[in-house]
Amino acid sequence: MKCFWAGPLAAGLAFGCAPAFGHDGTAHIEDGSLDATEVYVFGKRRNLIGQAASASEGVISFARFADRPLLRPGELVEAVPGMAATQHSGNTKANQFFLRGFNLDHGTDFSVSLDGAPLNLRSHGHGQGYLDLNSLIPEVVETIRYRKGPYYADVGDFSSAGTAAFRTLGGHASSYLQATVGENGYGRFLGVTNLGHGGFAAIDLTGYRGGYDNPDHLKKAAFIARVDLDGIGLSGWSLTGLAHDASSRASNQIPLRAVEGRQITRLGAIDTSDYGDTSRFILSLQRRGADGLEATAYLQSYRLDLYSNFTYALRDPENGDQFQQVDERWIYGGSIVQTWPTLVAGFTIRTGAEARYDDIGRLGLYYTRERQRLSTVREDRLREYSAAVFSEASRTFGPVRITAGLRFDTIGGMVRSDDPRNSGDASDSLWSPKLTAAWRVSDRLELYADAGRGFHSNDLRGATVSVTPGTDDPTEAVELLAPSEGAEVGLRYSLGRFSATAALWQLHLDSELVYIGDEGHTEASGATKRQGVEVLLDYTPRSGLNLNLTAAASRARFAGNPEGGSRIPNALDYVVTAGVTARLMPQLTGTLTARVLSPSSLVEDNSVRSKATTLVNGLLTQDFGRFKLRLEVLNLLDSHDDDIRYYYESRLPGEADEGVADVHFHSFEPRTVRLTLRIPLNHG
Repeated sequence: MKCFWAGPLAAGLAFGCAPAFGHDGTAHIEDGSLDATEVYVFGKRRNLIGQAASASEGVISFARFADRPLLRPGELVEAVPGMAATQHSGNTKANQFFLRGFNLDHGTDFSVSLDGAPLNLRSHGHGQGYLDLNSLIPEVVETIRYRKGPYYADVGDFSSAGTAAFRTLGGHASSYLQATVGENGYGRFLGVTNLGHGGFAAIDLTGYRGGYDNPDHLKKAAFIARVDLDGIGLSGWSLTGLAHDASSRASNQIPLRAVEGRQITRLGAIDTSDYGDTSRFILSLQRRGADGLEATAYLQSYRLDLYSNFTYALRDPENGDQFQQVDERWIYGGSIVQTWPTLVAGFTIRTGAEARYDDIGRLGLYYTRERQRLSTVREDRLREYSAAVFSEASRTFGPVRITAGLRFDTIGGMVRSDDPRNSGDASDSLWSPKLTAAWRVSDRLELYADAGRGFHSNDLRGATVSVTPGTDDPTEAVELLAPSEGAEVGLRYSLGRFSATAALWQLHLDSELVYIGDEGHTEASGATKRQGVEVLLDYTPRSGLNLNLTAAASRARFAGNPEGGSRIPNALDYVVTAGVTARLMPQLTGTLTARVLSPSSLVEDNSVRSKATTLVNGLLTQDFGRFKLRLEVLNLLDSHDDDIRYYYESRLPGEADEGVADVHFHSFEPRTVRLTLRIPLNHG
């Protein structure tokens, strides 16, 4: 077993630093230590009866991550019921996300923030709303607050399907050193220290050869720290810093015909020179005061250098179809929110404003061969801004809580392209009404009804384009904002150790215009309609045993019965996740998790479909007092299923010039075993 240190995953998750949570969702902490009598429960969510605005929102506590085996950091979002995260490339590229009938690509309609700093990237070199979670260190994420649907006035761009707010550890971080070794050259070092006064610092160094025939050779370094600023007179303020740098080769999706013809194995690659190199730095200043004032200011620096080849030799039989995507930017922004509990008699008023500015120094798309640049498809410089104001009013009428809100967003900017015909300025704005209602039938049961408008922004380059890059072919510019309208009814039930939520929802998007970073232009699709149902069950039949089940089904279609079919490619019909965590012995805890993804249409007429996939992971944690051991088995059943499948044309050497339409897939990584040793450190 070869191991080396440096670079993603953060899957050797905490098994001893996480607080245990009681049935009220609060952590048991005594004198800075953890209550060892509580078992880490799988998927513990706080009981939000009397607080939530919908059945599809929740707060997931850190105990969830302490007992959940993960292959990649991005899989943290699978704690959100009905959410799936897969991968079709290397470990330095954002995951593929799926939720509520969306193939979210790399994040277009699901937004994520870390301590108030947004992680989605507009007008990105690879895809709109690009969401790379590889910079996270899962052990220092304390809570995830998730909300689905466009019903909330304080969330805007990229939130039509949902949003998640990640918060790092507060004042009860444990101090420890942790080392993980695993098959296929996996090695990871993690150090976490409690800085006192509500602060912590963590460093993650990971290296991974990888389980594919073309080794990833991942090298990752990540650092996250947070400090409270009360000591310097800034009551309620905290400062979070993140630094992340990673590089790896990429085993992209491969054509089924190449595997069936035994040219490569299911773990093989066509272009072995595909590669990714990325870095990100974030400073986030936050205030959460007892006076109802919340504020955030953030600064980010981001870079991506990505080489991909999905069609092999279809465009250029001589040099191949590899291309390079470059993104270099600075991001500045912030928000301020004030809650007024007594401003108007009987009402709680909440008002807020936010602004963001992306200074994108270079967005480039280039044709390459074995990572050597051959020509420029397009190269742009962008200045993109956004601003929003919102207000909402809440009032309780006996057992009923109603909140009405209104949000106004404006977005715009400037594109300076290497082809002056594609340069220009663009802007757009949108009003978004919101309404939520909750009826507390009893202490055990609450009913909900919600509706609202949301949106995602389109790539700024698509709003100023006049000719297809690399040609003289005229093309039409697109709208900068794509509105969505959604509604939902649901319930939340809690009885002792059992809790359940259920929701019926629908969502309509006016259009799903997508900027195709691989080709440098905008691809248009029509309006869409989605509807579905979600059920979440959580049961702790006895102390030391927790069962968790989530089932989400959806129907996604293009509106208006378009010619060629109404199916939305890669939109999953259902997602089922389940888990069990049990204390097997006084100091031994075991966890099994399972995820089932449905088949899906790969083309609009449903003539080609993917297969259902099942992934099972296992975890054992043993506490020896002075140290702890953790054994993870990822892909426990050694499934040969696929992370994802696509259907499109590609060309291998010797094939006809027009290429071959085929299924292209990215296989699960083979079963892999990892062993983690954690040594607690005394608080200094």
